[in-house]
Amino acid sequence: MSLETADWRRHVFALYEEVRAQSDPAQAHKIWRTGRDELLKTHPASPVEERSTYQGPEIGAYRSDLRFEVTIDTDVDPVRWEVPSATDGVIPFSRVGVARLPGVGDLDVWWLESYGGGLFVPVKDALAGKRTYGGGRYLIDTVKGADLGGDLTAGTLTLDLNFTYNPSCAYSPRWTCPLAPKTNTVPVDLPVGELTSRPES
Repeated sequence: MSLETADWRRHVFALYEEVRAQSDPAQAHKIWRTGRDELLKTHPASPVEERSTYQGPEIGAYRSDLRFEVTIDTDVDPVRWEVPSATDGVIPFSRVGVARLPGVGDLDVWWLESYGGGLFVPVKDALAGKRTYGGGRYLIDTVKGADLGGDLTAGTLTLDLNFTYNPSCAYSPRWTCPLAPKTNTVPVDLPVGELTSRPES
């Protein structure tokens, strides 16, 4: 399973590299959608358990108004967030800034303090438990390759909410996932990215 997981991550890194190379965000979204769909349906490390009958996730139509190039506000109090997991012990995060998205809300930007590090931006919207996964979705997770771009040396980050995707635990109870904290919860509907077809129980 370790080699399969490593191969999954290799594919994810390559997919997002192709996404960042596109000048047209809508075309980049199509590439991401096709690539992630294929991984979920066929890759041996996919969190989907019944891959032989899985048709792929429902994806919302691309909306250009939900793409943001933001300067991260780093003038924030340090906050530590610890997530217990069944397999990796406590997963520690530190808040490194806040992304302020006009018309959407604020999202904390987290740094994974475990080996390797990485930026992490989850998001939970007003449709959670109805049309989006109840625990929230992921937008940026650089340690696993989910990186939409930006100039980090200048403090900017690309946050395109059309690329929000379900954590592995949305597909299988075998996985433990950090779920969006309150500071990554926004009061608006985000019917984009990976959706769910039924309310969460």
